[in-house]
Order: sequence, then structure tokens, then C-alpha cells
Amino acid sequence: MTREPAGKRVKPTDKNRPRDGLEFSFEFFPPKTDVAETRFWNTLSKLAPLKPRFVSVTYGAGGSTRERTLRMVSAINSETGLDAAAHVTCVGATRDEVDRVVLDYANKGISRIVAIRGDPPEGVGQPFQPHPDGYENAAALVAGIARLGRFDISVAAYPERHPQSESWDADIDNLKRKLDAGATRAITQLFFNNGDFLRFLDRARAAGITAPIVPGIQPIHNFTQVSGFAARCGARVPHWLASRFEGLENDNETHALVAAAIVAEQVTDLVKNGCNQFHFYTMNRASLVYALARFLGRRDNT
Repeated sequence: MTREPAGKRVKPTDKNRPRDGLEFSFEFFPPKTDVAETRFWNTLSKLAPLKPRFVSVTYGAGGSTRERTLRMVSAINSETGLDAAAHVTCVGATRDEVDRVVLDYANKGISRIVAIRGDPPEGVGQPFQPHPDGYENAAALVAGIARLGRFDISVAAYPERHPQSESWDADIDNLKRKLDAGATRAITQLFFNNGDFLRFLDRARAAGITAPIVPGIQPIHNFTQVSGFAARCGARVPHWLASRFEGLENDNETHALVAAAIVAEQVTDLVKNGCNQFHFYTMNRASLVYALARFLGRRDNT
């Protein structure tokens, strides 16, 4: 299919980095159809002028979207001027298979990786069983990637604790191992209660973790869809949040206005609490993220 280049060539540098003190990164998933791919590029084109630090593309369970992820990340890197980050997991794959994926990215000029263990094919609540010849956990995956070259590696963090962690101490220790193995930063799972994130940040700092911990923000384009996703990954949907969307299932306009107000409230409060980096789960949609950036003072030519 043909498409227009996604946005201006706005690869951030010290010279053109936004002056508002905030840094954004955006997450996408690889589209499955031509229609979805058109929306993907339209969304990226809309968000590219906001000068994100990088944009990432997810990787399906068990590597099910590996080829699409590689294609989309390569195209972003070569056609838009933006830094692209590729997700890599170790579910159902040998070390050699994972290493080949990482080297494929490197050969395409991609040096940013989001390294996550990944969920078992049976679902989030099921125990993780590493491949007999695979990386046993995310820390080992990070160490393996770091051995292959000079990569900027992001890892996952969980403000409400990973569903399979036995304790907060174990959860923080696991994060520390990932960062010590060679990761640059942690990006959190989605959350809707800022208190959870701030308490998590205090725990991490008290444990001696100094790397950036970037809040992962989920704009609510569709409350039913997002709440279902949150439940599957162990993120709590507060009662107050659910009540704001109650009865709006067939009122798209009001739903969008409420969603915009909620994400603006959340991010503004985090900025007041000292956060200046944000990772947005876009769901391949631009409207709420773009509106939020404007609300925060970001302009296309900032």
C-alpha cells in the first residue's frame, strides 16, 4: 500500500529539543490490516511534530508480531526521522532466536529496545515457564541484549506490584536487577491512581535505584476496552474512575471530553510532583495524546 511519510523529519537533538522541560515517548502496536496501517501512519504523522524522545512498537505474545514489529520500526526509523524502539520478549524463544531478533534490529539501525519478559501464552495469571534454552527472566534478557551491542534499553515497572511478585521487596529487587543488567530506564505499567506511582517511586529510590522511572499513561479512548485490558495486566480501575464513564457507552463526544479531562488531571498532578518524562500508550490513536500535549503547552514548532 502507498502512504505519505509520517510527519516532518523531527528527530530530536539538543538543538531542537522542546523547551518546556517535558519529554514524551509514544507506544504503538503493529497494525494487522491495511486500514489499521493507514490509521497507524496518520496517528504517527499527527504526533511526530510533538518531538517525542522515541516511539515504540510492541511485540506480540510469543513473537507473534515479530515481522510486523520489525517492518514498522524500520519504517519509522528510516522514513520519519524519529527514534524508534522495538519491544523484545523472551516468551517461547531460545536465546539464539531472541539474539537474532535483536541483531536484526541493529542491522536496521535500531538501537532502542524495550525489553520485557512477556506474559505466558495461557494468560497473565499463569506461572511463567522459560524456554529450556531461553532467557529465564527479564534481567537475563537485558544482560543478553547488552552483550550484543550498545543499546538504549527500557524495562517495565509496576506501580501496583507485578501480579506474580510475592512481595514489594521482591518486586523492587527485580527492577534493580534489570537496571543493573544494563537497562537505562524503567517505564511503568498503566496506572490511574497517582498515589500508587509516587509510593512506588519512593520505594525504588529508598532501595538505591537512581535510573529514570517514567510513568506510563493510558488515555482512555474506550473505557470498556481499557478497563478490560487493565484487569488482564493487574492494574486497578478505581471506583471514581469507573463512575465518571458510567452511562457514556453510546455518547462518544462526552466520553472523549471526560477522558481528556482525566488524563489532563493525572499528568498535571504528576508534573506538580516532579515528573517530567511520560510514556503514552496511544492505542494507535492521536486525539487525546495530542490534546494533552497542547494542554501542557507543547506546540508543533516548540
